Amino acid sequence: MQKSKAQPEQVPGELLSPAETKPWLRRSELFSSLDDDELEAVAADSSACRFPALSSIFEPGSPGEALYIVVEGRVSIGGDKPQGPVIAELVQGDSFGELELLSSRPRNARASAATDSLLIRFPREGSGFEAIQAKNPALSARILEECLASVARRIRHANSLLKDNSPWVQELRRQAYADKLTGLNNKAFLEERLAELVSAKGGRLALLMFKPDNFKEINDSYGHEAGDATLVALAGELARSIGEGDAAARYLGNELAVILPGRDRAAALEEARRLQSRLKGIDLGPLIGGAALRLGLSFGIALYPEHGAKAEDLIEAVRGLPLVGRERGGNLIVFPEDAQHA
Repeated sequence: MQKSKAQPEQVPGELLSPAETKPWLRRSELFSSLDDDELEAVAADSSACRFPALSSIFEPGSPGEALYIVVEGRVSIGGDKPQGPVIAELVQGDSFGELELLSSRPRNARASAATDSLLIRFPREGSGFEAIQAKNPALSARILEECLASVARRIRHANSLLKDNSPWVQELRRQAYADKLTGLNNKAFLEERLAELVSAKGGRLALLMFKPDNFKEINDSYGHEAGDATLVALAGELARSIGEGDAAARYLGNELAVILPGRDRAAALEEARRLQSRLKGIDLGPLIGGAALRLGLSFGIALYPEHGAKAEDLIEAVRGLPLVGRERGGNLIVFPEDAQHA
């Protein structure tokens, strides 16, 4: 049977009010980590639409201007050929369309309603994501991070069905988990790798996070290009300095991190001191017009299981510690319990 063109049901008023939309957003994996205010903002820029069975939701080549969440029914995802096989079937709570919204690229697949389906669309028709970014850049950044994490999770799941050394898999991993500026692993990789290690419950680990104490000075005095160049140099030296089996990542902004499997407190402290000493020795002169300036670096260390039984708990425990070190004079290494004492 030939699928009809997309014809979302038109009814007076909203199919779902923002208050009714919000719980569905919270139930979806994509938006589950947002707080109440963020969910309310997303709900206000979302709309619900109903698609009859066998109707098209979008076609290959159509603009990737929105993502969808299934509220009722089932949605089939297929390739670029009308009579091609179904690649995936999505049910209540599943989301789709994130990759195109993330990359601003046209669709490369087709989505159809396998049954009568009610979907949440974000952003709503007539409210582009660029307008949302201009209105609420912080929330937009959070949404894009969650979209990237969602795509990364799907790639990791698909990897279990494919050979790890497949060139295609390697390229997907590189795109999903590589930070574009520094070449290190990104936030999505850090969160997923840490969750894997913690869920394995096979032993201890340490999570280091650190920032340059004087990064603002570099940006303000020599410009943001010098700041970016400093991060690239710092990331390159970090990648060369960590041990086999350790993993380095750029978490956010000028915040870098290292996962140290198997380390207790003493071993983590020793490694932090070694990295701090090596990274502080980077010569910034060529990056800032020959000026004499060295990096100051403050580290935070969180330990599993002492400071958290979950990946998110460890990240929360360590994230603010480099700032504590900077405020206390810089070039410090701080554990969570140290932050309790002035």
